[in-house]
Amino acid sequence: MALDPDAEQVLELVRLSGRPRFEEVSPEEARALFLAGRKVFAPEPAPVAEIRELAAPGPGGAAIPLRLYRPREGVLPTLVYYHGGGWVVGDLDTHDTLCRHLANAADCAVLAVDYRLAPEYKFPAAVEDAWAALEWAAENAAALSTDRERLAVGGDSAGGNLAAVTSLLARDRGGPRVSYQLLLYPAVDMGMHMESYRRFAEGYLLTRATMAWFVDHYLARPAEIDDWRASPLRAPDLGGVAPALVVTAGYDPLSDEGAAYARRLVESGVSIVHRHYSGQLHGFMTSGKIVRAASPALDEAAAALKAAW
Repeated sequence: MALDPDAEQVLELVRLSGRPRFEEVSPEEARALFLAGRKVFAPEPAPVAEIRELAAPGPGGAAIPLRLYRPREGVLPTLVYYHGGGWVVGDLDTHDTLCRHLANAADCAVLAVDYRLAPEYKFPAAVEDAWAALEWAAENAAALSTDRERLAVGGDSAGGNLAAVTSLLARDRGGPRVSYQLLLYPAVDMGMHMESYRRFAEGYLLTRATMAWFVDHYLARPAEIDDWRASPLRAPDLGGVAPALVVTAGYDPLSDEGAAYARRLVESGVSIVHRHYSGQLHGFMTSGKIVRAASPALDEAAAALKAAW
């Protein structure tokens, strides 16, 4: 399928802005650019019944900032959400509109996690924070008026990586029980060797060079590429993890590894839905001000959560 005209408009706006590539600036500058981009492309934030700024004890010694979104009163299922941004950029604010949308559409609490970023905190710091936040969500369910038995994980891009990894950790460590995985164009193999990296190396927002910049900042040494906590596609066994929705985008360097992860889940006996948006770019679900397909895609993800619960 041809590139969605809305996606073409996103590419044109980026080109006209003259914005430098992330790999051409420092991580601090890249974070500012990413947040500025969200202000251009993200829709207006939808109202929710309650937003609470919280914190969980962090394995790194500092608290992990959290943001809880609730669409209404009462006991609710919970989605623990990990933002995208290549483990280097992104925060609670860059994904605020997405979390609001999912909370309202899925009728659930969304607990967004501001995990430690690279290169200040190398792998596996983000994984450790992601796991600590999931445990905290389960342990504090009663205080949060949430249902511990209906606890899902989700994330986009690097956040999808963390959601997949925490699902595997929950299986291996005997809980908390994860009822569903929402994996939105996830990064699941640090090797960057699949064909989509060649097809979409340049010109489609996320480039091969930018992804290499992310990986180089995240990992301390090349050997960590094979660690399944960095590359969950390389885990020896994916059986026994939670059911999943795996979303891939057609014009995305990560599309082939996301599809490969979906296939491996199926081969491992895991119930999944693989939804491929063939005309879209990486990151399209946070660009709803421009990309009209973003809102219905988020509604579909929310419907998958509701059905799982």
